[in-house]
Amino acid sequence: MAVTSAQIRMARGALNWTVRDLAEAAGVHRNTISNIEVGRYAGDQKTLEAVVKAFQQAGVEFIDANGGGPGVRLRK
Repeated sequence: MAVTSAQIRMARGALNWTVRDLAEAAGVHRNTISNIEVGRYAGDQKTLEAVVKAFQQAGVEFIDANGGGPGVRLRK
C-alpha cells in the first residue's frame, strides 16, 4: 500500500506526535518527514516503510482508498 503525505499528517495528529517524535521513531531526519508531509519529497521506499512501521508499532492502521479516500485509524 502506498502511504500519502495526508495519511502521515493524520497519523501523526492521531498520536499527538511532533515531527521530531516521528523522525526518532522511524529513524529518519525530521527534515525528511517535513518534506514528505508538504510534498517537497515523495520519500523513497525504505523511508516510507520505516515511517509506516513506526506508526503501526504505535497502533495506527492505514486505510486504503475505498470510495472515501485513504485514511488512518487507531487500533483498539
